[in-house]
Amino acid sequence: MGVAVVILNWNGKGFLEKFLPGVLKNSSVGDGKNSLIVADNGSEDGSVEWIRGNFPEVGIIELDKNYGFTGGYNRAYEQIRSNSEKFDYYLLLNSDIEVTPGWVDSLVSFMESHPRCGACAPKIRCYGAPDYFEHAGAAGGFLDWFYLPYCRGRILGTVEKDLGQYDESIQCFWASGAAFMIRSELWWQLGGLDELFFAHMEEIDLCWRLQLAGWQIWSVSDSVVFHVGGGTLPNNSPRKIYFNFRNNLLMMYKNLPQTSRNRKILFRQSVDGLFGVLYMVMGKVSYTKMIIKAHKDFRRLKGQMKFSPQLYPVSRSRKMLPLLVLKKLCRGHS
Repeated sequence: MGVAVVILNWNGKGFLEKFLPGVLKNSSVGDGKNSLIVADNGSEDGSVEWIRGNFPEVGIIELDKNYGFTGGYNRAYEQIRSNSEKFDYYLLLNSDIEVTPGWVDSLVSFMESHPRCGACAPKIRCYGAPDYFEHAGAAGGFLDWFYLPYCRGRILGTVEKDLGQYDESIQCFWASGAAFMIRSELWWQLGGLDELFFAHMEEIDLCWRLQLAGWQIWSVSDSVVFHVGGGTLPNNSPRKIYFNFRNNLLMMYKNLPQTSRNRKILFRQSVDGLFGVLYMVMGKVSYTKMIIKAHKDFRRLKGQMKFSPQLYPVSRSRKMLPLLVLKKLCRGHS
């Protein structure tokens, strides 16, 4: 049951120095079962040289430039496959994550015992405040009434303390790309990550496509990691606001059924307009500008989208009251 654990790196030498030794130690690497590989997105901070000099057992894939989260992982796994390396599972791991003993084995064991599970993620807690969940995945992701993502343990900028309230593994809508395991054959059947997204929400799109193909997404509570978060793009960055709003619309356009697609997207764009007004009131004019740009680029890019086959109905599973969305927005959108 081999696993190809791939860390995508872009000028993240500091994170590699801090977290790579622990990933190597706790990921069952070196016994012929799993492989740990760093795919470098054209870094200029000496990351590759540092890995070669300190951890020669870690594989390295050097890309010629920054292809983003989507393009970097697609090219990394394409090279792994072209080298005739066969793995049952692919595991995408951010460079700013501290893992715990047995975290990979717990994910593999769960997927082996749940044959309809196409992808899963561990429970994700905050590295800087380890008793709390981390916003990028927490204990399983869902979509609300507006198709905005939220998590068990995190709604927008508000996170919960982990008191064991989410110690049960559950089926969810999306698994975090910060630590994302998928069956390798499904990766290739669905074409990997959609490179039009570049970064942000690409894993939600992939999870949506998996469910449309009849597979399940799970949050596995027996596996725990600690995520720094915002290592490449801070949560309060206007550019992240741009990617989140643009990619959310692209994801809806791609995966919603044709009968309701345009109506729901028009409604979401109206909601985005309300977000823009609220950001103006809050003095975050740059956020409002990014929403406008996101809508403009969505209209430009949507023609390049390939619609996902609607083979199986998909439920968002959980719904969040619109009033709660607006209340949480005032504390910061993520």
